[in-house]
Amino acid sequence: MGLLTALVSGLLFGIGLMVSGMANPAKVQGFLDLAGHWDPSLAFVMAGAIAVGLIAFLLAKRRNRSLLGLPMLIPPASAVTSRLVLGSALFGVGWGLAGFCPGPALVALGGGFPKAWGFVAAMLAGMAAFELLEGVKLRRKQVNEQRQRGA
Repeated sequence: MGLLTALVSGLLFGIGLMVSGMANPAKVQGFLDLAGHWDPSLAFVMAGAIAVGLIAFLLAKRRNRSLLGLPMLIPPASAVTSRLVLGSALFGVGWGLAGFCPGPALVALGGGFPKAWGFVAAMLAGMAAFELLEGVKLRRKQVNEQRQRGA
């Protein structure tokens, strides 16, 4: 039942992204172009999404289990770090340049937008590079801890 619910939810989300214009790079770039011909329509989409998300999270905090009986896994709030700020800035620059963010890019990929192929390929390469660098960082940390224990 959980898999079917996830499938239907994802399908509904994807349709919403298409209908709202979030999967259309030209529309997104028009929204982000504050100095040019600004298209404010996506601001209403975002405001609606924030309102729905806020209500959903407020209700979810009161529950231990989802409506399907699955455990509620809400991540704890965390501090603002330089990694968070840098990652957010990188995300914003990529969104502004390409007109895609990850969810709408996958929807556009399924919708046959050729530009989405390049974005998704770059996104996957970036994810792989991050995982590779995090692995190197973890191994260095483990080696340093072993050296400290041995010294």
